[in-house]
Amino acid sequence: MIPNLSKTAFWDVNFEQLDFEKNAAFIIEKVFNYGLWNDQLAVINYYGKDRIKKEIVKCAYFKKKVFRFVCFAFDLEPTDFTCYIRRQSHPSHWNY
Repeated sequence: MIPNLSKTAFWDVNFEQLDFEKNAAFIIEKVFNYGLWNDQLAVINYYGKDRIKKEIVKCAYFKKKVFRFVCFAFDLEPTDFTCYIRRQSHPSHWNY
């Protein structure tokens, strides 16, 4: 049974059409970046820490605070993440 998530993180997609197995990385990324705390807990309960740890490193983008949180919460190094490596390869002009 899929988790009961608020639509807060999914304003730009049709939530009913999401496949929770095929779109796991996308769902995890959206929930951690834009979802509520209860959404994050529901996703952790649904996928489990091991699956999230496997999927989360593939995500394309995390807000800076969220990135630090997921590194700590899932015992990962920044260099484990695709988004971190991509960010280092393309530094921004304004680092605010």
